[in-house]
Amino acid sequence: MQRYIITGVSGFVGKNFIKYLNANIRQSEILGIDIRPFDIHPENYEHLKFKFERSDLKDKDTLCKLIYNFRPDFILHLASYSSVAGSWKSPNTSFLNNVNIFLNLIESVRMIGLKCRILSVGSSEEYGSVKIEDLPLKESNQLNPSSPFGVARVTQELLSRLYADVYGLDIVITRSFNHIGPGQNENYAVASFAKQLVEVRKNKLNEFLSAGDVSIVRDFIDVRDVVCIYHKLLLNGKKGEIYNVCSGYGVSLRNIIQMICEILEVNISIKQDLKLKRPKDNPVIIGCNEKIKREINWTNEFSLERSLKDVVQYYMHQ
Repeated sequence: MQRYIITGVSGFVGKNFIKYLNANIRQSEILGIDIRPFDIHPENYEHLKFKFERSDLKDKDTLCKLIYNFRPDFILHLASYSSVAGSWKSPNTSFLNNVNIFLNLIESVRMIGLKCRILSVGSSEEYGSVKIEDLPLKESNQLNPSSPFGVARVTQELLSRLYADVYGLDIVITRSFNHIGPGQNENYAVASFAKQLVEVRKNKLNEFLSAGDVSIVRDFIDVRDVVCIYHKLLLNGKKGEIYNVCSGYGVSLRNIIQMICEILEVNISIKQDLKLKRPKDNPVIIGCNEKIKREINWTNEFSLERSLKDVVQYYMHQ
């Protein structure tokens, strides 16, 4: 029986990773850790043995005890403060809840002497502002983070490589691009657009949609593809290696809005909300996914169109 610790288990990716394990990997044992509550419904996870601990990863002693007692084969580290905009408002919070908690995790594993694989989840924000000729972004591209969050994620990556090289910790690293999918928090752009446009459809209104800079281009990947990649990397990724987790395709936020409007058959005007604009933003981020396709034999299952339809359906039934 394989044993997994999932930090940040109450979040969007954590919940989807549990669903993936339940559907694809039989007889697994999971310890979920999160500072937020998690509603456990055992009947939904008939193939898993699941335990949840509500704990703050800044508390190193408690974290160390949890890891020592559970002794996982794999640790999927999802816990983070992932808001780019929020990192500008509170850089200290971003570092404490990205760098510090990760350092507590790997130090605990090192001190225990535990042999397990750790997946350190990073971000495409590490690349920062890039030139068009450098696209799509490969793992070999130079990093140039343009937000406190991006700097924090680069620091986490550097710690991952250091502990893999010096202490021999079995750490695999990702630079994960923008996730989408049903159930995502409406604080994220695509989910926010879908929710607003569903309200327009339900109430038969001809309204404005509030958004920040809709000219920016992003690489969106469905969370259900993401969790498949994460599991494949836990099993078959190479120690100390970095992997882009992306679709390999870029689309502007304006086009995303247009696609959702077509799905819902609504017409709206976009109203720019200056409060949603960041002090500095990356105009275009598109990743290259050749490495994950080559090394872990992954192919994406969910197209952008299907993802958006599923997000719309999710909000239609809320």
